Amino acid sequence: MRLPPPILALSPGTLAACDAGSFVARVARCRERGLRGLVLREQQLCDRDYLALASALRDALPLEIDGWLALHGRPHLARAARADAVHLGGRSLAPLRVREWLDGEIALGLSTHATEETQSWSGADYLVHGPVCATTKGETRVVGIGFAALARGVARARVSVWALGGLGPEHAAQAAQSGASGMAVLGGLLAHPQAEDRTEQYVRAWLERAPKA
Repeated sequence: MRLPPPILALSPGTLAACDAGSFVARVARCRERGLRGLVLREQQLCDRDYLALASALRDALPLEIDGWLALHGRPHLARAARADAVHLGGRSLAPLRVREWLDGEIALGLSTHATEETQSWSGADYLVHGPVCATTKGETRVVGIGFAALARGVARARVSVWALGGLGPEHAAQAAQSGASGMAVLGGLLAHPQAEDRTEQYVRAWLERAPKA
């Protein structure tokens, strides 16, 4: 079982089937600048189009370079997509239920929040916890929980935690000091106009500013 790399990109969640080629090309360019991990979140795509995109992304993030790919939901497609993980959100089935359907080599991730009871996290192999900093969801401004609350979430968890929400490269040291194993990034990375440069900035910031393991 393989857990995510420290810098974990999230797909935008708004892709149409016709956007797949350009998105895969962008991921491939970011891979050349250090990107290794991606969570594919495109729930609006039908299974056929989702699997086609996941398969293309698997080729863009091959195991030979330690590429890592998670499917958000869709555990039934994980084996066909050669995915490393299935990632669950707040509206998904409980991790323990989904675990029954997965090969033991496929990791199971879960998005969590500060107010949740930790028993709901049971069965997950890693967590994505936040939002740490203020961020925007649609037209709604979401207040961040802060790094102190992130540290408390890490302490409550029994597995590795990735920080999420409004995080830039400049937050790498704070996330690491809070005990996070990495940062999961949406708007600041693949959705950014300079995605390739941003990838390099995130990867460098984590390598240079995170405490040594």
